[in-house]
Amino acid sequence: MHRNAKAGVRAFALALLCGAAGSTLAKDATANPLPPGYSLAGTGDRHDFDFLAGAWTTHQRRLKTRGEGSTEWGDAPSNVHCARQYLDGLTTVEESYSPTKSVTGLFLYLFDLQKRQWSLYWIDPKSGNPGSPLVGGFAGDHGAFYGQDVDGGRPVKVRYAWSKVDNDHARWEQAFSFDGRTWETNWISEFTRANPVEVCTRK
Repeated sequence: MHRNAKAGVRAFALALLCGAAGSTLAKDATANPLPPGYSLAGTGDRHDFDFLAGAWTTHQRRLKTRGEGSTEWGDAPSNVHCARQYLDGLTTVEESYSPTKSVTGLFLYLFDLQKRQWSLYWIDPKSGNPGSPLVGGFAGDHGAFYGQDVDGGRPVKVRYAWSKVDNDHARWEQAFSFDGRTWETNWISEFTRANPVEVCTRK
């Protein structure tokens, strides 16, 4: 076969391979879309959660039905949150209690010095299972943390958003993405600083 002809055959074959690869990548991108802002590469600082140390009361609102386009919210009982730091800010442990002082959950915040990244775990007192972490960090007074979970049997992308309002107020939001394209905020907690002697002493 003529050299130019062979070169043409090789070019045609390469184009077919590239086209097939591009098609596969396109299908994968369609099959696994990511909602706006979703990233597992966010970083922060070891003192991002210094503000959380101490005691808080929360006003909580939850979306009554998730993943169905609902806009109906309901107030949840105001919990008490007691947070302590360890290892000079590398670890923060936040335990939450109901108004009757029964444990409702525990958040564990761990900072990886090498990655400069936080991993956030929520431990359900009913199971003790920490699940998979959400990762990220703060930029100024706003923190964003992302991960994956399952809600009602449906896989979801998860976002925690923290806002430091001032020394005595903070805001936490949880959002799910069921379709990989949009976020639905389903839980909002408004934090108000409290006296740890009064609210974190369990009788």
